Amino acid sequence: MTLLSLAEAVNGRRVRITSVDLEGEAAAWLGAVGLHEGEELIVLRRAALGGPLHVRTGGGGEFAVAREVAQRIRVSTVEGPSEAPGERPSERVGTP
Repeated sequence: MTLLSLAEAVNGRRVRITSVDLEGEAAAWLGAVGLHEGEELIVLRRAALGGPLHVRTGGGGEFAVAREVAQRIRVSTVEGPSEAPGERPSERVGTP
């Protein structure tokens, strides 16, 4: 199991949140949208010039996460298919 920050996660790979090092409004927002310890997600794309990451949760929710916030979310890689649960293979990032 490889531990890294969400900001370091490879596009298109499934990861599982292992810890969140945030407090206050940022932590409350993450919890409200389902980004909490144990949640699986996939990084769909990254904005240019250090902008936010576009992620999809295991439940199908999609969110933009500021790069600064993503750096404080620790994740581990998940073995298996590189698609989010419920995703069709044609929706994979980079699939023509």
